[in-house]
Amino acid sequence: MYKRWVCGCCGALRPRYKRLVDNIFPEDPEDGLVKANMEKLTFYALSAPEKLDRIGAYLSERLSRDVARHRYGYVCIAMEALDQLLMACHCQSINLFVESFLKMVRKLLEADKPNLQILGTNSFVKFANIEEDTPSYHRSYDFFVSRFSEMCHSNYEDPDIRTKIRMAGIKGLQGVVRKTVNDELQANIWDPQHMDKIVPSLLFNLQSGEGTESRSPSPLQASEKERESPAELTERCFRELLGRSAYGNIKNAVTPVLMHLDNHSLWEGKTFAVRCFKIIMYSIQSQHSHLVIQQLLGHLDANSKSSATVRAGIVEVLLESAAIAASGSVGPTVLEVFNTLLRHLRLSVDYELTGSYDRINIGTKIIKEHEERQLQEAVIRTIGSFANTLPTYQRSEVMLFIMGKVPIPGMHPTLPSTGSGTDLILIDRHDNLPKFSTISIISDISVLKLKVDKCSRQDNLFMKKHAQHLYRHIYLCSKEQSSMQPHFEKLYSLLALISMELANEEVVVDLIRVALALQDLALSSEEMLPVYNRCAIHALSSAYLNLISQLTTVPAFCQHVHEVIEMRQKESPYLLPEDVFIENPKIPKTLEKLEGELLFQQAKITEVLGGSGYNTERLATPYVPQFTDEDRLSKRKSVGETISLQVEVESRNSPEKEERTPAEEITFETLKNTIVDSVGVEEQEKERRRQVVEKFQKAPFEEIAAHCGARATMLQSKLNQIFEITIRPPPSPSGTITSSYGQTQSRSVPVYEMKFPDLCVY
Repeated sequence: MYKRWVCGCCGALRPRYKRLVDNIFPEDPEDGLVKANMEKLTFYALSAPEKLDRIGAYLSERLSRDVARHRYGYVCIAMEALDQLLMACHCQSINLFVESFLKMVRKLLEADKPNLQILGTNSFVKFANIEEDTPSYHRSYDFFVSRFSEMCHSNYEDPDIRTKIRMAGIKGLQGVVRKTVNDELQANIWDPQHMDKIVPSLLFNLQSGEGTESRSPSPLQASEKERESPAELTERCFRELLGRSAYGNIKNAVTPVLMHLDNHSLWEGKTFAVRCFKIIMYSIQSQHSHLVIQQLLGHLDANSKSSATVRAGIVEVLLESAAIAASGSVGPTVLEVFNTLLRHLRLSVDYELTGSYDRINIGTKIIKEHEERQLQEAVIRTIGSFANTLPTYQRSEVMLFIMGKVPIPGMHPTLPSTGSGTDLILIDRHDNLPKFSTISIISDISVLKLKVDKCSRQDNLFMKKHAQHLYRHIYLCSKEQSSMQPHFEKLYSLLALISMELANEEVVVDLIRVALALQDLALSSEEMLPVYNRCAIHALSSAYLNLISQLTTVPAFCQHVHEVIEMRQKESPYLLPEDVFIENPKIPKTLEKLEGELLFQQAKITEVLGGSGYNTERLATPYVPQFTDEDRLSKRKSVGETISLQVEVESRNSPEKEERTPAEEITFETLKNTIVDSVGVEEQEKERRRQVVEKFQKAPFEEIAAHCGARATMLQSKLNQIFEITIRPPPSPSGTITSSYGQTQSRSVPVYEMKFPDLCVY
């Protein structure tokens, strides 16, 4: 009796906040929180906020004691009370209360019981959604990042409990991100030490649910439990994380993704890697897309000696990412993207030819040719996808850049596969490419329903500057002995697209000259081409001339091409595509000398096109590819200057007799001096203009007026001489007159005074 009275007396002396806290716990924990007493405790905390930290500390003390004694019912009541106090109280003293709260959450997360871990996680998620009024300078979430990441990898025996633990870990990470991502006073959640834990944990769960994704029912048919899978929750969390990333944080968020795919060999499957980067590209801000592309390109460089399947996987991810990011995918480093892809295309070809990734230690790794070919086709498709996102003017520059990087045929013993043809997106702007996938003689191209627009000014400038480079590559690729049907089909497609997308009158003339040059190439015995190649070149030339003749709509031209094709159909069908570009080509063992009506005649074509206003002088000049750097000599304006190997210098000193000097041979030194001299001339011209401007700015008005008057007088004098020569009336029929100096001069009379014969008048 005395002991009970002492306890009651001591209880009455306890602080009020402790009595209020004790009263929220019922005698039986199954009865749950005493709500009436919880309201009293909440009112007390709001009335006396300075006591809030003590309330939190006491609740934490009771929770720790209950956890140790395995009284889990009271643990749940304590956490419920903490949650309600946390939601109700927003004052300056909340920080000290939060410390007690986080201490209790940490205690629960460290417990071995899954239910306690889940309970602590749920409380932390509620806390993460609260916007605090006052900042915290010393709070750390490092433990929670590590613990939640560990829960994401849970291997608990019971699959249902394992799923719950993993989902709790995912929610916990989501709560940490929400709580810290926008708080500058907290430790930066984007630091690699945190991202290296968060991102792999999310990817682990995203990958775990990948196998069952295709077998799961539709969202409308699935139950709530099936819809709330770890993979779906992970994807939402991952998207939220990426959506909150700023410009400077993209790299830290993407790098762990690349490392995870490397460590688990997930590039080779491609599917999961593509899915990850689709999530990334759709989640980040569009203006940051090029940063992801740059990281992928850098990772491709880092794996330059990895297997072809790994590199192909990275390239496939690049392809999908470029399609999503559209015009923002390339960013400011346009040419660097294509430079990297072309470099890896060249590396793949080298690996295929040498059979090793290491040129020094040949045979260190086994190269599978078919895998390298697949990689090359993937790179070509990716180049086309990137080019398709660019505006028209940049496509022209990229085309020139690619042509400068591609080696001249003959540098390698074999040509790689031409791929799927997506590299021709570069110039196919009206989807005409599928209509030229095969080479054939089309009697009426109107059935193709081609879309042809007038050539733009940018395209005219591009072709004027770089057309000869294009023609040279077409010609040299045609004469390559290893060329097969796919190569000729791509050449035909390229010629057709140039004719419709980039052709003006000058380009049409040059393309006809190239086609006739290909015919001469097939006839030449010096090239030692196989019979198939000769027939294929003849077939290519005939198919293209048939197309370009109908595009020009010159009847006489079309008639000549039609007559030659008809003659070949009767006597030499192996010169037409229908007998050459088939599975079993119908070609002779030897090719006899061709002449007459079986060949397209350059003189005839020049004559018929000249009558329609085309440049006959240009048409009559046979096309000859040049190996000089004429592209860089901007002073050369005509094809005649680029083709000619000699320059004839005419002497015009004597008006009575023309004398020609021997032709001057053009050498490399001459070209070099021409470039240097042209630069000097430009500098002199700039200096002269500067002096003229300075003179007009500083000279007296009288001097300027006198100078202009002198120039005007001189100009008028020259004009008078020209008029005297060009419009002087013919001499009078009356004969000549004699001047006072004894010289005879023709006497000019007005036209209306001249007498004409009757036959000249009507």
